[in-house]
Amino acid sequence: MAPVPGKLHVANDVLADMVGHAAMECYGIVGMVAPNAADGIAKILPPSRLRRGITLDTTDTGVHVDLYVVIEYGTNINAVSQNLIDAVSFVLKEQARVAVDAIEVHVMDVKVRK
Repeated sequence: MAPVPGKLHVANDVLADMVGHAAMECYGIVGMVAPNAADGIAKILPPSRLRRGITLDTTDTGVHVDLYVVIEYGTNINAVSQNLIDAVSFVLKEQARVAVDAIEVHVMDVKVRK
């Protein structure tokens, strides 16, 4: 079957949802938080609002992603962050077919998983 001509455009909100769900499946991630945590308290977002913990910017070379996460106490922050970057990169490149400029992980808090 021959490919159909045309272009695919995926909204940033859809990409943020995909990234949020990929992040929550990573070992060591307790949750996502809003980047503007008022008074320094990181409140974990419910699954329906994960995109508030993600900022996506389109650049000339691809998508720049900032993730604001809470990591599980006792895990290796570097290893969890690298796994998160790998998972998000995979979702964007393989499922959405979007070029990735950069993925930055901002660890906002460390908590014991309940």
